[in-house]
Amino acid sequence: MKTLTLAALFAMGTSSLALAQDMTLRFQSSDPAGNPNFQLQQQWAESVSEKTDGAIEIELLPVESIVAHNETQDAIAAGILDGHVTDTSYFAGKDPAFGLIANPVGAYGDPQEMLDFMEEGGGKELMNELVNPYGLQFIGATTPGLEAFVSKVPLEGVDDLQGLKMRAPEGLVQQVFAAAGAAPVNLPGSEVFTSLDKGVIDAADYTVFSTNQAQGMHDVAPHPVYPGFHSMPLVEISMNKETWDSLTEEQQSTLEESVREFAQMQIETLREADQEAVAEAKESGDVTVHDWSDEERAKFRQIAQGEWEKVAERSENAQKVYDTLTTYLTEEGLM
Repeated sequence: MKTLTLAALFAMGTSSLALAQDMTLRFQSSDPAGNPNFQLQQQWAESVSEKTDGAIEIELLPVESIVAHNETQDAIAAGILDGHVTDTSYFAGKDPAFGLIANPVGAYGDPQEMLDFMEEGGGKELMNELVNPYGLQFIGATTPGLEAFVSKVPLEGVDDLQGLKMRAPEGLVQQVFAAAGAAPVNLPGSEVFTSLDKGVIDAADYTVFSTNQAQGMHDVAPHPVYPGFHSMPLVEISMNKETWDSLTEEQQSTLEESVREFAQMQIETLREADQEAVAEAKESGDVTVHDWSDEERAKFRQIAQGEWEKVAERSENAQKVYDTLTTYLTEEGLM
């Protein structure tokens, strides 16, 4: 059944009273159907129906179901989709501010720090300043958590990154690692295991520890860094702004509450999975888990900050993100 956007309802001459009636909204995820993140997102969709007594149903679709992963923003504005659950950095090509707020590499030492920034440090307001002009409304943020770092060689701190052949995605992540002395290359996720196994690379920015473990990464790269020191993606849940404006205040509040609860559930679920995987890896005797000291993490963050500044110079919005984020981190004693 095709979902009707608010614009379509207006075109049909629907009365304003109907705008708050039952609706089914199609959201597209940036994760594939079998991914643990997608499975958790499905639980969020189910919770929305429960919380609204069926007034709002979320039809959650896996990545690429309707449009490409980096086209969901345009699709939502056009009414092809009603919303998305996606990594905000996919839209950095439109404005570097999206990349900076999505993954300020090295900024956070715990997922809660990012969620606190979004709720109390001005992040939520920033996100709506960024997405409202594109016809979207930001509902809330979640994250799978700090990504672990996969390595074939021992890494105890920043100095060990010198000359390290590593996989990292294009953009800010590559910039920061290059500034730290590493030699990053861009490889698709599907080639990480083979490249590590054949010695094409010695390390990789990939994903969370439990997923790395499940995919056998530690069989060929037995020196992971956990907890991660670098990357933690912001996953936004946003929807068509006109449709958002058609909802009652109670429905809007309920959606925001559902995302806050989902974020905590996702973080805890994946953290438990990571901890179990870490214990399993240590017990095997074949894997050495490295945990960087606060001093080394601070060194890496200082290097990253220099790259944040470069991104901030690329747009007015990026500068606003930089100023708001660094003010918050400083006030919280995180910088």
